[in-house]
Amino acid sequence: MKKTINQTAKRVSLVSMSLGVAVLLASCAMAPTSQQVAEATQQVMKSSFRAQGEAKMDRLVQDASNQACSEAAGAALDEKLAKAIEAANLKTVKFPADGKLIGDWAEGEKIAQNGRGLTWSDPANSVNGGSCYNCHQISKAELSFGSIGPSLYNYGKLRGVSNPASPESKPIVDYTWGKLWNSKAYNACSDMPRFGHAGILTEQQIRDVMALLLDPKSPVNQ
Repeated sequence: MKKTINQTAKRVSLVSMSLGVAVLLASCAMAPTSQQVAEATQQVMKSSFRAQGEAKMDRLVQDASNQACSEAAGAALDEKLAKAIEAANLKTVKFPADGKLIGDWAEGEKIAQNGRGLTWSDPANSVNGGSCYNCHQISKAELSFGSIGPSLYNYGKLRGVSNPASPESKPIVDYTWGKLWNSKAYNACSDMPRFGHAGILTEQQIRDVMALLLDPKSPVNQ
């Protein structure tokens, strides 16, 4: 009798183990791939968002650069791919036809402080801000600022820009314009908005932000 009970217990144990393995295999077989997760995420986003005001559905469409960075999910990109993305974005940088890159730093400060624009509640064709303080420290007087990006305090001073119009300053002036126009030209997966490339800021607004960063009289460089 005891032997029969033991044999029965073993059979139950084997059956339970088999069922457990079967369930485990089934769960593995049904585990979604990263592509399926991405597609499901896109479907959820498309079904959850609607076009309203300035916010259109085309904002859910990623270009090749953004898509590659999204697929990396925070991991470092392959170096060759990163360089290709940067090169492609560098080609999109547009410099003013008149060659003037520096505007009014006081207007640039207003743009840096302004976080409005491009939301569903903004009037059509409203002027956008740069919302720079959301990510950077810019002036010494500002007590509240974001830390996603590096501090830009003394940006021009630290780079030896005493006169933005001088030939010696041209490399850093050109770089700064390119960075503001399309940040991915220098960092493939930069979180910084592509102000010029995406049409967030106008050419004149970018000139004014350039002055904020580079003009020796700007509070940034005091």
